[in-house]
Amino acid sequence: MKSRTYHDPIHGAITLNGADPIEEMLIKLIDTPEFQRLRRIRQLDTAFLTFHSAEGSRFTHSLGVMALTRRAFDPIANRYPDLLSHRAVVLASALLHDLGHGPFSHAGEEIFGNHHEYWTCRLVENSRVTALLQQYDRELPQKIVQTIHHKYPVPFVHQLVSSQIDCDRLDYLQRDGYFTGAQYGHLDLDRILLAITYDPSSQELVITRKGLVAIEHYLTVRYFMYNQVYNHPKNLAARFTLGQIFKRVRQLLLTQEVTADPIVTAWLLENNDKLSISTYLEADDTNFLYFIKQWQHHSDRILADLCRRYLDRDIFKTRDIGMFDKTDREQIYQEMKEAVTKAGYDPEFYCGVRQTMTKGYTLYQQGIQVLVEDKFTEISRLSPLISALIQPNPRVWLVYPRLFTH
Repeated sequence: MKSRTYHDPIHGAITLNGADPIEEMLIKLIDTPEFQRLRRIRQLDTAFLTFHSAEGSRFTHSLGVMALTRRAFDPIANRYPDLLSHRAVVLASALLHDLGHGPFSHAGEEIFGNHHEYWTCRLVENSRVTALLQQYDRELPQKIVQTIHHKYPVPFVHQLVSSQIDCDRLDYLQRDGYFTGAQYGHLDLDRILLAITYDPSSQELVITRKGLVAIEHYLTVRYFMYNQVYNHPKNLAARFTLGQIFKRVRQLLLTQEVTADPIVTAWLLENNDKLSISTYLEADDTNFLYFIKQWQHHSDRILADLCRRYLDRDIFKTRDIGMFDKTDREQIYQEMKEAVTKAGYDPEFYCGVRQTMTKGYTLYQQGIQVLVEDKFTEISRLSPLISALIQPNPRVWLVYPRLFTH
């Protein structure tokens, strides 16, 4: 099979060697309709309305995670040859880790109730992807599911794909920083990869002591990206607008006052985790956006206006009310609902309260273990900076129409 090269703005040329059986499998996986579908799902859901160049897809991110995982895994496996037998699992898991994402990525999970990791496992075990994996190793689908669920017998494998210091996060922080134009996303990637190593006794991913500063920088970058990009108030407002559109459509579908195709109807009215695989795979950003364009001309004033607002970026405003106690926040919310009603809008759709939570570091699974004089120490015990990042930063936002200037 011919080799394949993808020119990536983050990682440069990502070349897959067609003469390598594992990389030949990866090429075939990329060419499946299941994986190509990820081109039609934005990585950053509604963030393009805040950061105009945030147009990257789950496809480009998934390729990046695979490339970064290979770059991290291969040198370590050369030092510890026992790991080489796990190469297919770790690279296929990295490539397919987001296969189950639905329309609008994480925003869609909030709106539709689907769970991308659940669907990734279903697709790995019950789609055209399954046959390709089994051609290489009959047990490979099951091994990937174990990896996604953090149950693979060699923890290092799933930790490279999903942990506090994994290739998924290393890719999306750099990629999202690049595509949003944010300067927070710059990482000393070379230094981080040099710091990642393998402990053969525990079979865990660990960090060398001299890599501590690079990891401190990585976790600080992650904190700022969540605080300034992922939880940006305009992103919150755009997600709110999108959610209100589909909330209204659900109501109108039940009374047959709006029409949609069978795929969109099923996604809005059925339990998403019980959809058929074909119905799930038919859904992406494209078909939902098609109907949003149609619904902006609907006779229902609320639906038409919400769709127009989303398409024209006439999104809602936000006000941080997190500094007030619960009673005062409720009073502010009630006052805004009254003002919205007086202005002729339905407060059920034009006013809301949303909360965001930013954490720079959590003890996810077991945290990040640092090798210090042949002993493992959790990283926050070594770094006052990382210890401080454990503290959560909650924000509470009032969302309301642009008309108001509170």
